Amino acid sequence: MQHFEVNFDGLVGPTHNYAGLSFGNVASLSNANGCSNPKQAAKQGLQKAKALADMGMKQGILAPQERPDVLTLRRLGFSGTDAQVLEKAAKQAPQVFLACCSASSMWTANAATVSPSADTVDGKVHFTPANLTNKFHRSLEPQITGRILQATFDHEKYFNHHTHLPDNEFFGDEGAANHTRLCSNYGHAGVEIFAYGRHAFDVTQPAPKKYPARQTLEACQAIARLHGLSDEGVVYIQQNPDVIDQGVFHNDVISVGNQNVLFYHEQAFRNTQQAFAEIQQKFGEQQVHFIKVDTEQVSVQDAVKSYLFNTQIITLANGEMAIIAPVECQENAAVSAYLSQLVTLNTPIKHVYYFDVKQSMRNGGGPACLRLRVALNDQELAAVNPNTLLSDTQFERLNNWIDKHYRDQLLVSDLHDPQLLIESRTALDELTQIMQLGSVYPFQQD
Repeated sequence: MQHFEVNFDGLVGPTHNYAGLSFGNVASLSNANGCSNPKQAAKQGLQKAKALADMGMKQGILAPQERPDVLTLRRLGFSGTDAQVLEKAAKQAPQVFLACCSASSMWTANAATVSPSADTVDGKVHFTPANLTNKFHRSLEPQITGRILQATFDHEKYFNHHTHLPDNEFFGDEGAANHTRLCSNYGHAGVEIFAYGRHAFDVTQPAPKKYPARQTLEACQAIARLHGLSDEGVVYIQQNPDVIDQGVFHNDVISVGNQNVLFYHEQAFRNTQQAFAEIQQKFGEQQVHFIKVDTEQVSVQDAVKSYLFNTQIITLANGEMAIIAPVECQENAAVSAYLSQLVTLNTPIKHVYYFDVKQSMRNGGGPACLRLRVALNDQELAAVNPNTLLSDTQFERLNNWIDKHYRDQLLVSDLHDPQLLIESRTALDELTQIMQLGSVYPFQQD
């Protein structure tokens, strides 16, 4: 049996915009109200996915959410035709309206937590959509995310789908952005590492003071239970509260793992050595490469600005590892110098490839934010909806679809344009046919 790590990249939606909604996300706030380019954003993400497929990686695509979210606006008391709902909301409650137009579902690292069959008690791949309760605009996503995941991984023999955790900050869950998995190879039982920012039920424990800690320990523990993970295959590690207050809103902004490598900044965690000893003990006899980046080499500010750790680490066909980095890493002197040195050291990471995902970066997400990792064996991969997997043919179809439906420029002030809503729904309806997802969007069901 063969085993793969499949990257499912989020397709950027047709209303991609810069509303600056995410307190604690420096890039998101600093680019608020800028002019976005939805067509370029979607193509940058799709081209990055295609490049990885061309490197031999298994690559899939996840559909975006519908935005503006008219259904939520109606739940909040805005009535009339869809055009009237948009007009009233934009005029009467502009911040609520912008939240219901969020482009954040493009970052599918937040879509869900995934545990492969090698780790779970029932031998199935488990999915739990993230509830994303810390941000109103993101808390609108889990239900549709769940539908998209079920339409993508639609086989009861191999896949187990859970409802997102209760919509309460005691169980705040940010998905794979605060979760990584180490393993000797993708088909062997691994160690799932859950990073959390605070204890929900014990306020005496350390927590950040400036920015919110979005993930709770209790949420991590609940997902481990839902997924049927053994205690010997799980490690809980707390994010450094001080580094959250420096703009590290998710753990994947300060560390990233792949197989037997954990690449991290020295300020990433609390009780680092104790947690790393537990990881090594549970991992087994093979050495885990804990690759530490010192503050003297790269400051937290440079790491956040360049998204050095919001990179992907992939294993190539020859067994060597490569970092998939945004061009911002190449443009930052300290980060570029560090990465040039890294590939010469005695670690599995031997290559760095740079990609232009500036449209995503300006909204606060790098290459790692754009993908959800799903470890699958060949039988499970064969059970995945084939129309969600990226082939040369599907790449061409999606590129043509983007050209047909997406605007080159979008201002925040354009979001209440009824014509944009019609364009977006027309595009998404066609996309569900291209990807054979069924009626996953509320407008299709109504």
